[in-house]
Amino acid sequence: MSDKAQEPVSFEQAVKDLEQIVRALEDGETTLEEALDQYEKGVVLLKQCYGQLRQAEQRIQALTGETADGQPVTQRFEHAATLRGRTEGT
Repeated sequence: MSDKAQEPVSFEQAVKDLEQIVRALEDGETTLEEALDQYEKGVVLLKQCYGQLRQAEQRIQALTGETADGQPVTQRFEHAATLRGRTEGT
């Protein structure tokens, strides 16, 4: 099972898995160990979802307009830490 937890899943699949975990925890029929295991899996999935949402937000924010034929113009998103590293190195 630990191999499966390490495999990246799509955002949509992660949300479905989280919903299943919540239902399992709410039904009250799991043992304490099962509940803890499910909770830990949920935390991992939640962190993964937040990371994917953060990446999507960065891609959206990087849109800078559109070309004459209506195609979006984007620029590479540079994280603040990346910018600091460049200024310190110059």
